[in-house]
Parts: sequence; C-alpha cells; structure tokens
Amino acid sequence: MADHVAGKSIVITGAGGGFGRLVALKAAARGAKVTLGDVNAEALAATVAEISAAGGTAQGVATDVTDLAAMKALVRAAVDAHGGIDVMVNNAGVMPLAFFADHEAAYDAWVRCIDINFKGVLNGMVAAYDPMIAAGRGQVVNVSSIYGNFPTVGAAVYGATKSAVNILSESLRLEARGKIKVTTVKPTGVGGTGLGGTVVNMAGLAGILGLNAGEANEVFAAMAAGTLDPARLDPDNIDYANLDPQHIADAVLYAVDQPWGVSIGEVTVRAAGDYYVL
Repeated sequence: MADHVAGKSIVITGAGGGFGRLVALKAAARGAKVTLGDVNAEALAATVAEISAAGGTAQGVATDVTDLAAMKALVRAAVDAHGGIDVMVNNAGVMPLAFFADHEAAYDAWVRCIDINFKGVLNGMVAAYDPMIAAGRGQVVNVSSIYGNFPTVGAAVYGATKSAVNILSESLRLEARGKIKVTTVKPTGVGGTGLGGTVVNMAGLAGILGLNAGEANEVFAAMAAGTLDPARLDPDNIDYANLDPQHIADAVLYAVDQPWGVSIGEVTVRAAGDYYVL
C-alpha cells in the first residue's frame, strides 16, 4: 500500500508534549518533514532533538498560537525549509474544567482557553490557508473533543471552544472544497497528555461521566494507586478502560495517510470500556 505520510511537510502545534509530540515523532519516523511549534521552547527543542537523533527531519519554532503573526511565521518556516505545507495539525489546547460557580478562580483560565483552543485553531487555519490554496491542495487536522458534542455541567467554556472547533472545521471544508480537506479528531478522556494539569475543578468531570461517575471514579482511583486489574489497561481487551495518547496520534496519522482525493472528515477515538457518556 502507498504511504501518504512520507515526504509530506507537516506543521504541528503543541508539539512539546501530549498528542502533538507523539504525532511529530510518529510522522517523522515515517518520513514526513515536520515543523513544530510550542510555547514551551525547552520542551519543543527536546522533541526536535529526539526526532533528529533518530534520523528524522524536524525543525522547531517557539510559537504562541494566540498570536497570528507567530503562526504565520511557523507556517513560513515550513514553506521555506520544505517547499510548502501539506498538512496543518492544530493540536495545542488547554482544559480548564470548572463550574460557573467557580468563576472567581476559573475566569482567567477560561479566557486563556478561548484564546488557545478557539483563537489558536483559527490562527492556524488562517496561517495555512493561503499557501495551501496557492499550492492547490492541503489538509487541516483540528483536534477537538467529545466535549464539543453536547453541553455538560462543569465544562461550559471548554466544551464551547471545542464545539467552535467543529464549526470552524466544517465551514473550511465547505469553503475550500477541492483544495483543502479538513479532519476533526475527537478524543475522549486521555491521561498522560498534560491536559489534566489545566483543570480548575476536577469535579467538573461529573458532567461527562454522568451515571457512570461512581464506577469511573473507583477505576480512576485504582489507576492512580496502581491497583487496577492490568487487563483494564490492555488495548487488546474489549473492556480497555483508559485510552493511551498513542492511539490519538495514530488516528491523526490515519487521516493524513490517505490519497489526496480521500478525506477523513471526523474521527472519534475512545477506549471501548471507558465511562464517558458523550
């Protein structure tokens, strides 16, 4: 089968850690030329160094996704170094779960969430648009979330930003038909990405767990204590309880690894035995 990842110029935001780092490592290992952005210059440099040490092609540009000029500079670096941009992966994000009653503690984090999750994705799309249209083809991959599917308590602002990503994605698909294909990737709850560190109130998880909250919290506690049945952490087990971030990165690459005329519009990736109700 043809490999549609090798040789592509791919720009990835939030590549210093989480999904972004994994996508960068996997794409570069398959021969993609990656241009990586992250606000954390040290973490970004570590990702670039790891790829380079493995023989891959990578460059990093310290980038604040909320700054359109910075995002255009990131894309320009890909164009200058690799002759263009084939794929833009808008991955950077934060998850400040909190209730409206938490507004005193959460408001600043909510504003930052809007700036990164919504404005940052918009900036990435705008930065990539002209070079892709000029080239006659391109792909935008936006990382959304199941939180964008429907309102839940404890996630009003985060969910609203992810719902906005869904609308942005579909709107671009319609406007750029035949020139830019668009993929929206919706993870469920995934540990090990750093997003948990941006939660304001952990009780905000209640909305997306619904009637499964009691059982889910027992499983989460067992995971934290290292006492959960190892079979529940085995992806070959149908009752796999918690998705490893690697599977999200694989879903992104699956969407990229298609002929130019084939577009994977939307992918939801979840553990078959997880507890999220959306």
